[in-house]
Amino acid sequence: MKLIISLTSPFARKARIVMAEKRIECDIVVDAPWGPDTQTPRYNPLGKVPVLVLDDGATLFDSRVIVEYLDSISPVGRVIPDGGGRQRIAVRRWEALADGLVDAAVATYLERKRPAQQQNPVWITRQQTKVAAALEALAHDLGGKPWCSGDVFGLADIALGCALGYLDLRFPDIGWRKTYPNLTAHAAKLAERPSFTDTAPPVS
Repeated sequence: MKLIISLTSPFARKARIVMAEKRIECDIVVDAPWGPDTQTPRYNPLGKVPVLVLDDGATLFDSRVIVEYLDSISPVGRVIPDGGGRQRIAVRRWEALADGLVDAAVATYLERKRPAQQQNPVWITRQQTKVAAALEALAHDLGGKPWCSGDVFGLADIALGCALGYLDLRFPDIGWRKTYPNLTAHAAKLAERPSFTDTAPPVS
């Protein structure tokens, strides 16, 4: 298998962390999907990373699909609860909220990269409101639990960690660490895991 990624993509990072936690061997191919020479559209018609290319040439895209597949092929370090019960749904809800925060943050980042006269302040404000609301909800749901799902590290923690890492990379001025000390403590605990330190995005 090979995983096509961007080094700054929090969604690609999520897939890489799952691979590391589950000890799944995979070739990593770095490709900038916004670059003129990108090869990503060959594997994903949406032109987005990550893309997982299987040994038979089949491709999987969208980090949620990739993570689901990775968790199914190895029993080591399961990150999604087995079965279709409420605990599993709760984990996927965490993932959806964290991913939604990232979507809004990415939309803000890309809008701000446009020429100043072409930027839409109303659009930016709307996305920033989503980020703020998501952070508040994530902090509330985490509360004082050791991990997002309670006592066990899993996909919810990975998704949250990747979202917070992206904010640190692109929006250090947000100051979420001062506002939400429980998220700060959670991020510090995640930073001690090799899967997180080894996939940290480069500071540009």
